[in-house]
Amino acid sequence: MPVTVPPELAALRASIDNLDAALVYLLAERFRCTQRVGHLKADLGLAPSDPGREEQQLTRLRSLAAASGLDPVFAEKVLNFIIAEVIHHHEQIAGSTAASAAQPAPAPAE
Repeated sequence: MPVTVPPELAALRASIDNLDAALVYLLAERFRCTQRVGHLKADLGLAPSDPGREEQQLTRLRSLAAASGLDPVFAEKVLNFIIAEVIHHHEQIAGSTAASAAQPAPAPAE
């Protein structure tokens, strides 16, 4: 026999589902931007990681979290996880850019 879900619970679950979808789309957009940053860094010969920028972002995020009623420690953990993934992507991009640069140019067609 199916369980009847109270309307308020169903509405809250629907809101959570919508928020989860928004989070996924926002993360996807963020990673599209950071992929471009990774390519720019590689093209400019910059390091995949920028500790100064990362600390600025963590400070900013802690402040935003506190102002919005979210635990700043939790918010920092989430951002640290995201930053680690971004750095990993940047390292991969830098490696593939370096490998491409090391390949000899094809001989011109005669």
